[in-house]
Amino acid sequence: MKKRVFKIVMLFLLLTSAANAQSYSVTSTGVKAGINDLTVEIQFYTPSIVRVVKYPKGSVCAKQSLSVVKSPEKVSFITKKVGDNLLLKSKALSVAIDLHSGQVGFSSGNQLPLLKEKAGSTSFAEINDAGEKSFTVSQSFELDKDECIYGLGQQHQGKMSKRNVSLKMVQGNLDDYIPFFQSVKGYGLFWDNYSSTYFNDNQELTTFKSEVGDCIDYYFMSGGNADGVIACMRNLTGQAPMFPLWTYGFWQSRERYKTQDELVGVVKKFRELNVPLDGIIQDWQYWGNNYLWNAMEFLNPGFDDPQKMVNDVHGLNAHMIISIWSSFGPKTKEFSELEKMNALFNFKTWPESGSEKFPVNKDYPSGVKVYDAYNPKARDLYWKYLNNGIFKLGMDGWWMDSSEPDHLDETPADFDTKTYLGSFRKVRNAYPLMSVGGVYQHQREVSSDKRVFILTRSAFAGQQRYGANTWSGDITASWETLKNQISTGLNFSLSAIPNWNSDIGGFFLWKYKNPLENPDYRELHVRWMEFGTFCPMMRSHGEGYPRELYQFGKKGNPTYDAIEKYINLRYSLLPYIYSASWQVTANQSSMMRALVMDFASDKQAINLNDEFMFGKSLLVSPVTQPMYWKNQLQGNDSVKVEDYSSVKTKTVYLPKGADWYDFWTGEKVNGGQTVQKEVPLDIIPLYVKAGSILPIGPKVQYATEKKWGNLEIRIYRGADGEFTLYEDENDNYNYEKGIYSTIHFSWNDKHKTLTIDKRSGQFPGMLENRKFNIVVVGTDRGIGAELSATPNQVVKYNGNKLVVNFEK
Repeated sequence: MKKRVFKIVMLFLLLTSAANAQSYSVTSTGVKAGINDLTVEIQFYTPSIVRVVKYPKGSVCAKQSLSVVKSPEKVSFITKKVGDNLLLKSKALSVAIDLHSGQVGFSSGNQLPLLKEKAGSTSFAEINDAGEKSFTVSQSFELDKDECIYGLGQQHQGKMSKRNVSLKMVQGNLDDYIPFFQSVKGYGLFWDNYSSTYFNDNQELTTFKSEVGDCIDYYFMSGGNADGVIACMRNLTGQAPMFPLWTYGFWQSRERYKTQDELVGVVKKFRELNVPLDGIIQDWQYWGNNYLWNAMEFLNPGFDDPQKMVNDVHGLNAHMIISIWSSFGPKTKEFSELEKMNALFNFKTWPESGSEKFPVNKDYPSGVKVYDAYNPKARDLYWKYLNNGIFKLGMDGWWMDSSEPDHLDETPADFDTKTYLGSFRKVRNAYPLMSVGGVYQHQREVSSDKRVFILTRSAFAGQQRYGANTWSGDITASWETLKNQISTGLNFSLSAIPNWNSDIGGFFLWKYKNPLENPDYRELHVRWMEFGTFCPMMRSHGEGYPRELYQFGKKGNPTYDAIEKYINLRYSLLPYIYSASWQVTANQSSMMRALVMDFASDKQAINLNDEFMFGKSLLVSPVTQPMYWKNQLQGNDSVKVEDYSSVKTKTVYLPKGADWYDFWTGEKVNGGQTVQKEVPLDIIPLYVKAGSILPIGPKVQYATEKKWGNLEIRIYRGADGEFTLYEDENDNYNYEKGIYSTIHFSWNDKHKTLTIDKRSGQFPGMLENRKFNIVVVGTDRGIGAELSATPNQVVKYNGNKLVVNFEK
């Protein structure tokens, strides 16, 4: 009897043990484990990137990512079980799974702890998503208490680090949400979910919670530093193609040019004034009334000969892009065809009324509907009309407005709307990725002669692969807004999407009466122009009042002169900017760089929200407070007047680890200190990192007017340095075939020698011979008003290696 009882007890213990045991199997990319009621998969995509997938046992996660385009590489890794933990290790990354709790942690290749999940924080709550069984999913992580994180797209909060931030991540006019952050510790995390997502961070937990998900799906990447993390994210979600050279010139637009003669007249006026211009933009309503919304035809009588308009712009050596939307009016051909394929969404969008008057008259609903950009056939139809109606005219690019899209008076039923990929609730945040991607992919299919250029209002993870520059939405002009643009753009860049800009001067002028005559606004506009000079796109735009520089006076007026000065400065920097853009495409760099990217060890620098690097040489500190106006009595009234009677200063921090040169004076200053920089109206604090080699281009009226056969090369002593000058045909995709050239410069500070290496590569029209005017910058070599300096040496270069000695 005792033996029988003993056998029964032992059998019970064995069965209980088997029930509680956690099983796992090694796969070709990692491991698959059953832990409690979950299945957990770890998949190496590269030695530095690992995917974590979790889903309830008995369910299936067959998700096809919309953002991730990379397939897993064959990665060598080892597995080892240590107590309750299963360890997976590649040459760059270690992953630990607790086989009892399911907690996952990450360490660097040398076992430095980077991030770990909060034990027990994995959550699946079953929901009914428009008739389909799904889950609300959540996962929390533990960060170091003093750890700074960046990214998450763009929000106008004025913050650099995203610690102690709570966000409801739903795409909007002003906020673009990308569920990706990176840490000052050199890692990044991409939460691959497209539904409305809540991000919450405090000192205890950092949490992603998404309304809909068949699984928890995220990617962890170890890059070592910010550039390395961005390289991982682009490796995962796609590389950024080159923009044409002309896109880096100056752009002018307004809401809106009402006739084609008005638009062409603006370009003519710039040419008459000898002020550079490369891009002009036509905003909405060229299609006519709201019932014809986005018809992709010029039905407005003010545009009676659109082919002539495009030809006239091109004849003036400028380029043109045009507004297109993600929605269509009920009287358009597109609406009719999309309705037949059940590819229109039945929720309220802009415009609400068929009447163009304000306020909106809802008694006459516009009937405009958003199209299903998730549907590949709908994207085909969109391009068919865009190509036939506009692209074939020779249009140079697209302004994709309302690419979130606009969603007014949201109701729960709206999110039940069926899309090609499931409920709108499930895929809502990826809409801009799909709509922008559709235009890019179709244009690439029909033309390689013209690089795709898209200006768009919204973005999602991976959108950098679609030739798009995102602007910060319909912002309201104020000094606070200007300052907030800096951290907004930097965090967007830290989200791995390198191309960003804002409406110079602010879109809405609600806070200003007679703004073009208001000294406060005039100063704000100048300071915004100064900031915009150092953004990936320099574009003046706004509603209510035109913003062309001649609206602010004429030559000799301080406002006019300052605006003209910075447009010319932008063009002088084109060789530097275009070479930086090549580094973005070829080496996963970023043009607009938060200080954490280059000075991560300087704790005083990494959270500054009003300074940044433009490329790897220029430190920019925009002026974000008014300085040059005062109130003055005129009779019984107090009016604002311009007051330049004294020069004001701005406090600037120069990061440690480098010495710096004042761009304007050539004065050398040690890093790791705060300085006071005088900032008259036409000066932005601008410093060049010691060791920099800075090319300066010729004075031109448009980007390609003159070849770079007589460049000024500035050397900033105090450290070794290098620079690669990139050149190609300025447009088309031949660079993807290796048809381009580079010239590598290196400065040896000890021996005072500049080495110009043998030119690498070639392209049609390439300069075989040229001159370099070499300037060694010092206090006697300031730049001055003409943005040029007398060279120390002039050398002729025929493509062969040169060594230039400055020992004497």
